[in-house]
Amino acid sequence: MFEVDPNSAVAPYEQIRVQVIEAVRSGDLVPGSRMPTVRRLAEELGLAVNTVARAYRELEHDGVIETRGRNGSFVSATGDPTRQQAQLAASAYADRITQLGFDAPEALELVRAALGLAAGRG
Repeated sequence: MFEVDPNSAVAPYEQIRVQVIEAVRSGDLVPGSRMPTVRRLAEELGLAVNTVARAYRELEHDGVIETRGRNGSFVSATGDPTRQQAQLAASAYADRITQLGFDAPEALELVRAALGLAAGRG
């Protein structure tokens, strides 16, 4: 299900982390789905166990997966926690930008610039 490009400038653990998040967002991994064991995934991908373990730790920290001791790791039952975190960040930004006196078009222009998008796109 997951692939790692050894020629990528992106670290292998980060490639795994991003692929898991994308699979959760797309519905390919549904809440409650059991994740492969760290050892099995490391073996399948030809990676060190510590590399996969780091990806799992970061995913667990972000609430994307949860580890249930010897029972293994599962996709979190709370839905997409990264989207929830993004919504919280957007709400905090909206509150703060309003306090600073910016209107919506100005606020969106600042976000586009921060994301490196041209005005009017995205």
